[in-house]
Amino acid sequence: MSKIQKTGSIVCVSTGMTLGAHMSPICRSHIEQADVVFAACHPMLELWLKEMNLDVRSMQVFYAEGKDRRITYKEMVAAMMSEVRAGKKVVGAFYGHTGVFAWAPHKVIEMAKAEGYAAHMEPGISAEDCLYAHLGIDPGTYGCQNFEASQFMFYQRNIDPSAYLILWQVAIAGDKSIKRYSTGEAYRKLLIEILADHYPLDHQVALYECPTLAIDEPRIDWLPLSEFANADISLITTMVLPPSKKMLKNHQILDRLAELDRKFQ
Repeated sequence: MSKIQKTGSIVCVSTGMTLGAHMSPICRSHIEQADVVFAACHPMLELWLKEMNLDVRSMQVFYAEGKDRRITYKEMVAAMMSEVRAGKKVVGAFYGHTGVFAWAPHKVIEMAKAEGYAAHMEPGISAEDCLYAHLGIDPGTYGCQNFEASQFMFYQRNIDPSAYLILWQVAIAGDKSIKRYSTGEAYRKLLIEILADHYPLDHQVALYECPTLAIDEPRIDWLPLSEFANADISLITTMVLPPSKKMLKNHQILDRLAELDRKFQ
């Protein structure tokens, strides 16, 4: 069968972070016109999606305590691809920005395209976008580094303490099993130890959580880095470390730029 003859399709759309406030008109249009919508988002968001489409299927059923999340994500992809192959217009609706910290949307689009089906992704408002707004951070002022907390621990990363550092999913920092929903104090202490090579232990860091409902306030708790091990955190908690050092000028490059300015003015 040629690619043109394949009528199934998949669009992965973003629901945004806050119920009813962040979804773009084009994402809503895809949901309303879909034959079937697979939802991976907050239960309240899923109820809202059901007001837009009669066939909304929650993918929360693929999660289970102690189950490797990689298996869960593969099951999500298989469920969506089954309906695509059946010739249906499929939408995958994912929390926040569908392409951020989400393996399944990228994989299902890759797989669908490889099999000759129409597939694409629509962007949305992510937790990072909300973080910048709620904490009043302009990433262009000092620069910004983003890492998933476990990946940050597993690999040797070059950190610039004159820029912001944002660590995502700190509740499961150090988890290699992809099964747990929290690691614990000992793992957090090891993360602190790594960060202490670049930041003083009394450096103020923020624990941030984006609200799901527009009536809720974001969580922004400031505390010394040393107190993070015993902090109250969840899967949606993000750690933000402001710069601890001033940016150092690159005088060699500045001199060369000045020379170019004189030459071309």
